[in-house]
Amino acid sequence: MTGRLEGKTAFITGAARGIGRAQAVRFAQEGAAIIGVDICGPVESVHVPASTPDDLDETVRLVERLGGRIVADIVDVRDRDALTASVDRGAAHFGGLDIVCATAGITSRGAAVEMTESTWRTMVDVNLTGVWHTCTAAVPHLIDRGGGAVVLVSSIAGLRGLVGVAHYTAAKHGVVGLMRSLAQDLAPHGIRVNTVHPTNVDTPLIQNDVVSSAFRPDLTRPPTRQEFAEAASTMNMLAVPWVDPRDVANASLFLASDEARYITSVSLPVDAGSTQR
Repeated sequence: MTGRLEGKTAFITGAARGIGRAQAVRFAQEGAAIIGVDICGPVESVHVPASTPDDLDETVRLVERLGGRIVADIVDVRDRDALTASVDRGAAHFGGLDIVCATAGITSRGAAVEMTESTWRTMVDVNLTGVWHTCTAAVPHLIDRGGGAVVLVSSIAGLRGLVGVAHYTAAKHGVVGLMRSLAQDLAPHGIRVNTVHPTNVDTPLIQNDVVSSAFRPDLTRPPTRQEFAEAASTMNMLAVPWVDPRDVANASLFLASDEARYITSVSLPVDAGSTQR
């Protein structure tokens, strides 16, 4: 550990796998104690593989293998009361809270004027209202601490429109608006609020037949990883099909650390140049 977050505690949603797990491990490497939550189960209207309790247990194992401290809980970010209770328990256990990473999210597809209302509502409830719940549950602890950092995980879809995911795009744009307002509201408390905007990330949320097939509609079968990569590479300026969860975790670490102590209300792309194409 090099100690960039030594003595601090971070609350991370979506911690069972993907970006949330990478944040938990990376932050622990830098000395932070972790409060990690995840739904660890399916979400209606979502057809990609769900996270599991075993996934969350693996995050705990990876953090503890580093010598880090972590408490984990199975919580749906749509349940504000349960989320608040989990944050309160974790903050009491570690003696406070300094960092919030609102990372939990879902993906699904559908044409804007053809998707069901339940598909739309579920997306907004998880990817936008769930972020707001995370902040309302955790930020009071940062205020008590006298300052801190909030990192909201948006997407390139929070900066541009994407085909076939209007509900996802709307929610991720909403996260940016929430960030900008929170940055204004919380600045007097010494709390910084920023967003990160990944391009495709090499996680189960894209590495599945539902998402990969949308990139290769020319095929009558699910594409191979290489075939998916060839199509996904066209989105980015740099010659990569996707970034690694650790890349997003590193950006989150910077924004959460004192190295970014005067950075607030910023949208940071981790997108291989995709928003500039």
